[in-house]
Amino acid sequence: MTSTAYEEAVAPATEVELSIGGMTCASCAARVEKKLNRLDGVTATVNFATEKAKVSYGGATDVADLIATVERTGYTAVRPAPPATADRAESGPPAADGEPVSLRQRLLVSLTLSVPVVLMAMVPVLQFDNWQWLSLTLAAPVVVWGALPFHRAAWTNARHGAATMDTLVSIGTLAALGWSLWALFFGTAGMTGMRHGFEFTVSRADGSSSIYLEAAAGVTTFILAGRYLEARSKRKAGAALRALLELGAKDVTVLRDGRESRIPVSGLVVGDRFVVRPGEKIAADGTVTEGASAVDASTLTGESVPVDVKAGDAVTGATVNVSGRLVVRTTRVGADTQLARMARLVEEAQNGKAEVQRLADRISGVFVPVVLVIALGTLLTWLLTTGDATAAFTAAVAVLIIACPCALGLATPTALMVGTGRGAQLGILIKGPEVLESTRRVDTVVLDKTGTVTTGRMALRDVFTAPGVAEKELLRLAGALEHASEHPIAQAVAAGAEGVAGPLPVAETFENVAGLGVQGVVEGHAVLVGREELLAEWAIELPPELGHAKAAAEAEGRTAVLVAWNGEARGVLTVADAIKETSAEAVGLLRALGLTPVLLTGDNKAVAESVGRAVGIDEIIAEVLPQDKVDVIKRLQGEGRSVAMVGDGVNDAAALATADLGLAMGTGTDAAIEAGDLTLVRGDLRVAADAIRLSRRTLGTIRGNLFWAFGYNVAALPLAAAGLLNPMIAGAAMAFSSVFVVTNSLRLRSFR
Repeated sequence: MTSTAYEEAVAPATEVELSIGGMTCASCAARVEKKLNRLDGVTATVNFATEKAKVSYGGATDVADLIATVERTGYTAVRPAPPATADRAESGPPAADGEPVSLRQRLLVSLTLSVPVVLMAMVPVLQFDNWQWLSLTLAAPVVVWGALPFHRAAWTNARHGAATMDTLVSIGTLAALGWSLWALFFGTAGMTGMRHGFEFTVSRADGSSSIYLEAAAGVTTFILAGRYLEARSKRKAGAALRALLELGAKDVTVLRDGRESRIPVSGLVVGDRFVVRPGEKIAADGTVTEGASAVDASTLTGESVPVDVKAGDAVTGATVNVSGRLVVRTTRVGADTQLARMARLVEEAQNGKAEVQRLADRISGVFVPVVLVIALGTLLTWLLTTGDATAAFTAAVAVLIIACPCALGLATPTALMVGTGRGAQLGILIKGPEVLESTRRVDTVVLDKTGTVTTGRMALRDVFTAPGVAEKELLRLAGALEHASEHPIAQAVAAGAEGVAGPLPVAETFENVAGLGVQGVVEGHAVLVGREELLAEWAIELPPELGHAKAAAEAEGRTAVLVAWNGEARGVLTVADAIKETSAEAVGLLRALGLTPVLLTGDNKAVAESVGRAVGIDEIIAEVLPQDKVDVIKRLQGEGRSVAMVGDGVNDAAALATADLGLAMGTGTDAAIEAGDLTLVRGDLRVAADAIRLSRRTLGTIRGNLFWAFGYNVAALPLAAAGLLNPMIAGAAMAFSSVFVVTNSLRLRSFR
């Protein structure tokens, strides 16, 4: 092997997204996908609903080869600019432009011309002398111009040796028009005084006196209506992603060289400092360097209560500054921001395919050729058994028209688009469609304790005072001294004390005693705050009642902080990782979904059991090292369980990837988020239950759509072949099935 060949063989695969133009049905998408996958080293997924192809390629293949392959197949392909920023999203084409407008124009003209044609054919009293020639005059533009997109696509596919849904529509409508022209010019249908009744079933008659202009025009109009509604519905289904991109700020006030200047958000670079005034959106992810305010993140996370921020706190782009002026140093811009990452996850999920969709695609790929064979067989069977050309022709055309697999192609993508879009609005990011299958099977949910069930931050829990000591006095003196320390436990005591006792006095002197605590003078009192050994150095003994309180706290896994002043022990403060207020409710919601919760932690058993009791979890696995979390997941899977894992830390990433379903808290680390299948933007465990419910609901909608689409074709084809469906009724039923599937998917927008 040459060095060049070796380099090509080991080169990592590159992923690219292409916008595919000219696709009109699921068969088109299947054909493009098949052609791309024939290239060496290429793995492609083409989504008809989003009109995009996600392609992984390597070796000697490049993007130009991919685009050329799509174009040789009869379609167009371009590499879209990534929708990374709000201003870029806003500058795109408006929602009303493009294909829906062209379809609407064709639909309106076709509808105007078709209505009188259908009425004259259905109501004999409206059939005046030579009415059939007026019908031809009105119907011909509908079949030729109105159905032009179908004819053009059918011709393009025919030149490439392929047949799609457009082939069925084009052959069916042109055959109906051609038959009618033959009957008018060479048969008896063109004679003055000819009358024509409309029937829902086929009756035997002389084909030379029958015309099917109402079927040709009606079918074209019905299918145009279905395509137009599909196009509009697809835009509605993708509206959540567009709305997500439009959340961001459009311009920003940046501080450069000591001066403020207004620039587009796209001009920000990492390290820039920018000003956010009350009511403005934060332009990019960053860290507050000046000011304090409350930030409303409801549009991004769904969290209704504004979050207080101050210097040193991280803020996220697209959130709204509620009160004070902030100066923020940029840490992430453009495609690296949380907003852009959210949009990328949503779009990747929408462009993927669930396993059930792959089955539908395989069926759609062979469906059209099979239908053409069935239509030909129907025509020959009727001719050979009855000799009735009218009945044979009508049944064959009905087969061609009713078999269009629109509903089959839209069943999964539309539900997936709406479901993932609604999830993004609720702060739930579904990484891919295969995740939906996992949510159905999951029966056990493993919850990492720190940062998931608990806040991951120490908080003051209980206060025990010696006889004669006021609780507020104890907290004021201890809090004042601890306020000067940077230790997490000290900060928890200070914050808790300030919350109960109000503003704290300033310590007159302060000394940190390494490993033991702090000591100093507050309001003239010599105060000690820390471990029992610190008090022992000053020969201060702990009274029995405080000793019992300390022992009880430590038995529950809490940290006991002793407080003394002026030579006497005055109280015990207990500090622990605070349990999130919503965790107990979340565990109840998970149980209601039929899941068994398991608490997983590296903490000691006493701490774990205390947390488990507080939130209602019976099964607890404690004292697990980070590297052993994967083994715990595998052990549970070995017991026959299907395991979901909820975590937020770097040490959870491997376990999240190992679990059958990984749910990463969006407040956690990037590693955890990348490893998870679902990302919960808010740090609220209740959203985990919502995520599983939404995923299951989306999967249920997909299955319902596929049942309808398969059932429709299975039931309708035999009826059409038996001559029990007029072609126009068949066209209406075909269009209705597609609209039904899309409308059923749109119900997911109301998920709560």
